[in-house]
Amino acid sequence: MIAKELKNIISAGKQGIEIRDQKGLSALMDGLIYEAVFADEEKKKKLFLVIKEIAKAYGAAPASVQGLYEEMGRDYPGFTVPAMNIRGLTYDSARAVFRRALAMKVGAFIFEIARSEIGYTKQRPLEYAAVVLAAAVREGYRGPVFLQGDHFQLVRKNFLADPAAETGYVKGLIQEAVEAEFYNIDIDSSTLVDLDKPTIKEQQRPNFEKTAELAALIREIQPKGIVVSIGGEIGEIGKKNSTPDELKGYLDGFRETFKGGKGLSKLSVQTGTSHGGVVLPDGSLAKVKIDFETLRQLSDIARKEYGLSGAVQHGASTLPEEAFHMFPETGTSEVHLATGFQNIIYDSKHLPAGFREEVYEYIKTEFAKEKKEDQTEEQFIYSTRKKGFGTLKRRWWDLPADIKVPIMKELEDKFGLLFDKLKVGNTMEIVQRTVKPAVVKKEIDPSVLD
Repeated sequence: MIAKELKNIISAGKQGIEIRDQKGLSALMDGLIYEAVFADEEKKKKLFLVIKEIAKAYGAAPASVQGLYEEMGRDYPGFTVPAMNIRGLTYDSARAVFRRALAMKVGAFIFEIARSEIGYTKQRPLEYAAVVLAAAVREGYRGPVFLQGDHFQLVRKNFLADPAAETGYVKGLIQEAVEAEFYNIDIDSSTLVDLDKPTIKEQQRPNFEKTAELAALIREIQPKGIVVSIGGEIGEIGKKNSTPDELKGYLDGFRETFKGGKGLSKLSVQTGTSHGGVVLPDGSLAKVKIDFETLRQLSDIARKEYGLSGAVQHGASTLPEEAFHMFPETGTSEVHLATGFQNIIYDSKHLPAGFREEVYEYIKTEFAKEKKEDQTEEQFIYSTRKKGFGTLKRRWWDLPADIKVPIMKELEDKFGLLFDKLKVGNTMEIVQRTVKPAVVKKEIDPSVLD
């Protein structure tokens, strides 16, 4: 057992973790995180907690982006923070992110996972946090690590059927995420907007009232010394573009309703994208046109009138590469990226065709009921293959190095391109200046090393 070998590398006591052999720790991390991910539930939790405490002792600590975003609200620094959803091969992919971040001196970047992704990728917040932090240690990354709950969403049909149960579920998810040291939470109650109401503020009322209720919970449970960064949302992604009046109606309503201390740090808006892109019958992606002028206008209002970091763009990873430079040019504070990374993995020439077909056959069998009548098989596979990572997680992790290494090189090149276009190179200094992680020590069970 790898865990036992840790005894020669770390000591665990009342004062927490002490690292005796940093080189030995890095060499051991691949096996340790693998053992943790695929252990039984009881041992899994213990190992994840040990790994997180090791990372904190190493200098890679979970942190809130709040300080940086307050600085953005005062004086926009000219870059857009990438928030990356890693659905599969998470440890290897996170290592690729940290490698490129170190090479380009990037400090402003976020790892996130959405409510829906937690389910179909089978990555609970504690696992996701431990895997990302293990990758940081493995690559020698020291500094704040931003973990984010993305689209902690109230599902409209669930809410209409039973508001208390749906709200309770999201509250439970928030508590689980904060306990796992996700100190950045995006609340998405834009699904509750009621367009039948006569005024924009009344249309937005269910949205800002529920956001305020969930934000109050976050402020209540956040650890001492940490201000969790909270995001709101006004435009359900894939629907019509957001407007300045909607932004003002929502933020004014939130201000009037929320009395729990610091409010929102950012606001997600809709400007023309949809999650995963729009798939054509042959399986290719339709070209997407973002309304960058709307994004500029909304970011400007959010910053100047409400002190937020700016507007957040979702569903952007499948945009053409030449579009990404526009995000910092329009003052966008954060951009969410997911499907494009998944596509690189699935479409890589280095992924064996037989393995890809194995995953696709699983999808066609297990999710056959999700295929819509007007979908071609190519459209169905493209829109559903995100669900090929969860149940088959071990098969993905067990792919040999000669397959994974070149795929990760493709991903690392993509991360580098995005970091460059979003202008987050050399942001370690501003992050170190504005973000002071308060290390929350968690009690671990020393017997896990026996």
